[in-house]
Amino acid sequence: MSSRTAKGRRRASRLAAPRQRRAPRIQSQYYDPDAFGRFSETIARYLGTARFLVVQTAVVVIWIAWNVLFRHASLSFDPYPFILLTLALSLQASYAAPLILLAQNRQEERDREEMLEDRRTNTRALADTEYLARELAAIRLALGEMPTRDYLSEELERLDNELRRLRREVAKVQARGPARTPGGNPAPAAEE
Repeated sequence: MSSRTAKGRRRASRLAAPRQRRAPRIQSQYYDPDAFGRFSETIARYLGTARFLVVQTAVVVIWIAWNVLFRHASLSFDPYPFILLTLALSLQASYAAPLILLAQNRQEERDREEMLEDRRTNTRALADTEYLARELAAIRLALGEMPTRDYLSEELERLDNELRRLRREVAKVQARGPARTPGGNPAPAAEE
């Protein structure tokens, strides 16, 4: 009996809750969102070429020539005001304009992404340059505190002169005789 009450509770909870949407059983085909954008860019690239202008001009000239030359025969399909030609060119323009705008928008998006990547690269390069400038300044300061060869040679020459002067003084003192202390006694000899 407990299994019936549990089953009854489940059914009651299912009825009390709103229906959940079921996933569609038919698998939808994969749709590439950029496919139409690539297609529009291909069309826009073709519409912007000299080949397209030459082909379109040739079609229009042939259309008009055909309908003018065969206007009295039954071969003419678009009489003089060329309404069908006007309709075809209008239809082509009405589709070409949005395709060109879509291609321009996609190009603008790519340019924006490229600009942001360039900005990030420039920021990293600037940070690296500033770091290297600080390191170079630190090296210059450290080298400025280090003795140079000229400074060392001048110091050694000064010390050599001082040593010679002290030796001369020692020699003079030794030539005069033993040194006396203030009490008149001879000073003890220095040990070497």
